[in-house]
Amino acid sequence: MAQHPKKFINRELSWLEFNHRVLEEAQDRSVPLLERLKFLAITDSNLNEFFMVRVGGLCMLEEQGSRKTDPAGLTPSKQLSAIRRRVSQFADDQYQCYNRNLEPALKKAGVSRMRFEELSDEQKVYAAHIFENEISPVISPIAVDLDAELPLTRNLHLHLIVRLKPVSESMRPRFALIPVGINIKRFIQLPADKGYEYLCVEDLVKAHVHHLFKGEEIAECVAFKITRNADLSVREDLASDLLAEMETVLEARKVSECVRLEVEKHVSRITLNFLKQVYAVGDERVVHISGPLRLSDFMSIATMDGFEQLVYTPWLPQQSIDVDPKASIFSVLAKRNVLLYHPYESFEPVLRFIQEASEDPDVLAIKQILYRTSKNSPIIAALKQAAEHGKYVTAIVELKARFDEARNIEWAKELEQAGVQVVYGVKGLKTHGKIAIVVRRESRGIVRYCHFGTGNYNESTARLYTDISYLTTHEELGRDGASFFNAITGYSQPQQYRHIAAAPAGLRDTLLKLIEQECERKKHGQKALIMAKMNSLVDPKIIKALYAASQTGVEIHLNVRGICCLRAGVAGLSENIRVVSIIDRFLEHARIFYFLHGGDEKLFISSADWMQRNLDKRVELMAPVIDAACRRKLTGMLETHFKDTVKGRILTQHDTWVRLSPKTKKKGLRCQEALHHQASKALTKALKRRRTTFEPHRPPDSRS
Repeated sequence: MAQHPKKFINRELSWLEFNHRVLEEAQDRSVPLLERLKFLAITDSNLNEFFMVRVGGLCMLEEQGSRKTDPAGLTPSKQLSAIRRRVSQFADDQYQCYNRNLEPALKKAGVSRMRFEELSDEQKVYAAHIFENEISPVISPIAVDLDAELPLTRNLHLHLIVRLKPVSESMRPRFALIPVGINIKRFIQLPADKGYEYLCVEDLVKAHVHHLFKGEEIAECVAFKITRNADLSVREDLASDLLAEMETVLEARKVSECVRLEVEKHVSRITLNFLKQVYAVGDERVVHISGPLRLSDFMSIATMDGFEQLVYTPWLPQQSIDVDPKASIFSVLAKRNVLLYHPYESFEPVLRFIQEASEDPDVLAIKQILYRTSKNSPIIAALKQAAEHGKYVTAIVELKARFDEARNIEWAKELEQAGVQVVYGVKGLKTHGKIAIVVRRESRGIVRYCHFGTGNYNESTARLYTDISYLTTHEELGRDGASFFNAITGYSQPQQYRHIAAAPAGLRDTLLKLIEQECERKKHGQKALIMAKMNSLVDPKIIKALYAASQTGVEIHLNVRGICCLRAGVAGLSENIRVVSIIDRFLEHARIFYFLHGGDEKLFISSADWMQRNLDKRVELMAPVIDAACRRKLTGMLETHFKDTVKGRILTQHDTWVRLSPKTKKKGLRCQEALHHQASKALTKALKRRRTTFEPHRPPDSRS
């Protein structure tokens, strides 16, 4: 059934508006300078992935002649046209932010990007030494001729195109390609009396490019970057060896079509036409850049040491007051369930959960889903150790985790070699659920210890992303978790669970039922309330259900970090729906769903956003938070997100995002700051109680 266009915002344009909200943090003068540079770098990294995946997929549909419309009523061609207009404006905004605001302010603060002509004689000698000894031996110009086989140009890497002056007027222009983004530092620190001065590597190569073409006259040297389509997937129905097929897909991405050509704005028409021919692109795929390409590389400048005054004061993860660092994690969980909100609270208990399990002689088995984790993952190390100690270890490693495929392939091989039973997910689906189960033999019998989460088992991103961890020994949740694993690793049919809900079979239906129950209560004169926090809201069925709930009078508060295809505050459609988005120093990543349910509150955490891909094409998990203390803690955290008047933006009925502001002249509430202070204050109080509580030493054999 066709969707009503006026009821939905286009997914791709909504994502671009999210990236613009990130750019607003780079433009915000109240944010420390290097943090602003970091946000600018993130916008470029985000845009790279957007073009590789979303634009790449739309280009394929356009080439196939697809006229199918999205829920907002746009065909692939119309979406691409709208995207290109918005991206062109966005690129201008990015470089206006960099050129007019950030670079001058950073220079004043002692962090200076130098042009080659600005260098002192001493710096030029130093730069020449670097070129001669560290760069020239590595790079190799490659002649490019349209009549011959073209050299491979790496996706997203920085390259220079050199145009040589023809020997005679009758000769056509000659071109050479220089890759400068492979195994070469992007930024060269220069000797300076004070501050930090650096030179972009492409500027250094341009200044010395004549050394690479002895006897030739250089007509032009311009930096460029291409983005290739990465929306390529394995045919799992034909893949007898999924691991080998995934390796084939990775190779195919290296030569896939160019969906974006970024080139310096001063490029000549001759050189631009040549590049367009080489990469088979039209003007619509060309983006002219008014500054240094690959702004994502500036993350290394933004995170360098020595300029603490230009970054946020660190907010260190706090020790949870519910987890005694000196006690076994299993003795802690035997007494209480534990809910953690990272990074305000440390991820260490989750790591310790797996690490202790790998060493504990009473642990019989460990079962865990791994979607993404860190480069030198302690989780991987613990699972290998557990298998080597003779424990039954099962790891579901998702090989299709986009852009982490290569790393996951290596994990899978390492784990298998250590004796771990590795499962490559489910055919036709991505396994994205976050769960770990430890099976332990105790005096009371076999006990399942479960971890349910909203984020990956990655201790690095756990310091940067906001996520929930729920550690529990609840018997029925343990049974549900075990059934969930059996459905993935064996040939079991999707189960009827007591408490959890899983995608692709059941999760959407559960959510729709919960929304409908709020409607029914409102119809019968009861108070009805839905609060939900997620990364993205795209699924048309859920959006329609939310519209119906709003029209019934249900109060709905949504916290959506990224894409939101729902139109909020529209009379007769969604006037009871309020949507806010928070962009701040931590990436909002937790998924939390609350339903008043007539006072018998239903509260869940989930790995899934409300998107078709999560609900139809992934194995996802939604788990209830059952015990009262954890529920109170989580509800309070969720409510705090809707009070943000510093970093919060609200979605208007005109589909624009507007910053919230405090209603009085008092300092506004900044959600992330409030949650950090809350965790710090709780720990301080707990430590103070421990210091003032006297605990006598008793003789070992005391019976008193």
